[in-house]
Amino acid sequence: MTSPDPLIVFSPSGKRGRFPVGTPVLQAARKLGVDLDSVCGGRGICSRCQITPSYGSFPKYQIESSEKSLSEWNAIEERYDRVRGLKTGRRLGCQAQILADIIVDVPPESQVHKQVVRKAADARSVIMDPSTRLFYVEVQKPDMHKPEGDLERVRKALKEQWDIDNVGICTSQLRILQQILRKDDFRITLAIWENHHNGELKITRLWSGFHEDPVFGLAIDLGSTTIAVHLCNLRDGSVLDSAGIMNPQIRFGEDLMSRVSYSMMNAGGDKELTEAVREGLNTVFETIAENNNISINSVLDVVIVCNPVMHHLLLGIDPVELGQAPFALAVSSSLNLIASDLNLDSLEYSTPIYLFPCVAGHVGADAAGVILSEEPQKSDDKVLVVDVGTNAEIIFGDKTRVLACSSPTGPAFEGAQISSGQRASPGSIERVSIDPETKVPRFRVIGSDLWSDEEGFQDVILNTGVNGICGSGIIEAIAEMRMTGIIDNSGLIGSPETLGSNRIIANGRTYSYVLYEDTETGAPPIMVTQNDVRAIQLAKSALYAGAKLLIEKFGTDKVDRIVLAGAFGSHISTKHAMVLGMIPDCQLDKVVSSGNAAGTGARIGLCNLEARREIEKTVFQIEKIETAVEPKFQEHFVNANAIPHAVDDFPELNKLINLPRNSHLVGSGKRRQRRPRNL
Repeated sequence: MTSPDPLIVFSPSGKRGRFPVGTPVLQAARKLGVDLDSVCGGRGICSRCQITPSYGSFPKYQIESSEKSLSEWNAIEERYDRVRGLKTGRRLGCQAQILADIIVDVPPESQVHKQVVRKAADARSVIMDPSTRLFYVEVQKPDMHKPEGDLERVRKALKEQWDIDNVGICTSQLRILQQILRKDDFRITLAIWENHHNGELKITRLWSGFHEDPVFGLAIDLGSTTIAVHLCNLRDGSVLDSAGIMNPQIRFGEDLMSRVSYSMMNAGGDKELTEAVREGLNTVFETIAENNNISINSVLDVVIVCNPVMHHLLLGIDPVELGQAPFALAVSSSLNLIASDLNLDSLEYSTPIYLFPCVAGHVGADAAGVILSEEPQKSDDKVLVVDVGTNAEIIFGDKTRVLACSSPTGPAFEGAQISSGQRASPGSIERVSIDPETKVPRFRVIGSDLWSDEEGFQDVILNTGVNGICGSGIIEAIAEMRMTGIIDNSGLIGSPETLGSNRIIANGRTYSYVLYEDTETGAPPIMVTQNDVRAIQLAKSALYAGAKLLIEKFGTDKVDRIVLAGAFGSHISTKHAMVLGMIPDCQLDKVVSSGNAAGTGARIGLCNLEARREIEKTVFQIEKIETAVEPKFQEHFVNANAIPHAVDDFPELNKLINLPRNSHLVGSGKRRQRRPRNL
């Protein structure tokens, strides 16, 4: 039996295919529609097609890869590296040829359509009390008759002029103290950081003379899929800019457990993951500093929120214990570190870094950020807060009691594992509407305010085209398919004969729905397949089951208010989310999006010391529910497979929408519909 051609998997898109031995990576990318740039036509001149191969064991894809999976460096790559330099581990996609199964990452700078990381900071009023403040002092000059060190005289000046006592200093600043003092006749401005745990004070930055330029802090939401950074003015708390990149760890696995598995199955795998995320942070720090023309020396404080696996990998802790019961954290309390502890060399050595506390083994510091932002523990009504992402954090309660859990939704909501799916970028379908009579769709893409049936749409998308469907688009598409009867309660797509639509096409033993087809270019049609529906059903079932479990544990069956948090959550249509059964029934006007609540929580912690004390106290009052060991979770999960649900009523939704009661279990004509397995 002939061996199959090698399999190549591209991240972060998740697109994959088999190609003959010797196929250049760039050529494979073009065939699959992967967003890999090239200007020189594959001559090895422009270097825009740089890729990062991943080597090791990847059980999710059944791939074992090594350096022999790609051809050896050739003269063109060696010349380019010698003259202009390639980052360690990088290859030129036009020169590297596929020899065996391989996973390659397309870094942001190699993508034609740069990723849109939709984690903008919400406007939020915060009382300014940052951990780092500036103090200007005039220091007594040295006197040979009074042998006293420069640092001691700085401390004396702080005591006399500011009534600040017992101040320490970072080693990096002590080394430059004398030269800074003498630049402006012993007039100096100091940045002093306060440890909110014990009141310890430390000098973290020095400027000669009076320094009045803006000083900044970074609030970071370190997600499993994206890294979002908000640049904040530490004087007034305003957000000056937000930047983000895809988490480089995606090449090791789209979901957290894949990364834990990689760490377990590959010697030194945890170190690779740690290096990748730290490199990503350094990259985005440099980007945001360059974009705003600021010196990184002006960044005086950093606050980070993240899930437990990302938390441990950032710290350089092997996350293996988080992959098995009892899901023990190495540390759950908050941490005060400095940049050098994490090898974040794009920041000044002594920059303070504060990590929020984790709630539990699967409910992390990002959930703590959400709690600080949304304050469910202070709510008079019963509120469900869902931070939608690859791993969803779910919080439910009121001022009497708050429960929290996480639910493994996977990457389907973000366009991964979807046949035409991709993460949000220009040209991605993000909104969908289907005519109930004709079954003809209309849609909007990122980068255009026009719907596809409006005049001028084709002109607007001339540069990007329609190149896939992102998470919000696939949710709306499947919900619209349910509302128009294209799929039934079980999630099965009907036949073209039953539905009377030529947009339904046979796809193996099931059917697919064609959203868009570009007949001029001959590009593959953008479709919703039966497998796509199944992937979304699995993701939404995990989300709903986690919420249902918390509501049940609370001892109620009522949700007064729902908050959809997270970058993705802020772009979900609340109506379509409820039709799909992602969230429990609730009055639609009581379902709101809060934007990047975890990032907002990080910003509050950056700007206010008391907020840090508050969240550290609050997290230990939260009741943690571990879905992995709860017997009822599986029951809730199975019932939630139906769209919107197999047994739960949706009275509020039914007031607004009458969902069809049709069934596609038996199709007409020669083809017999089959129920997807495990539904």
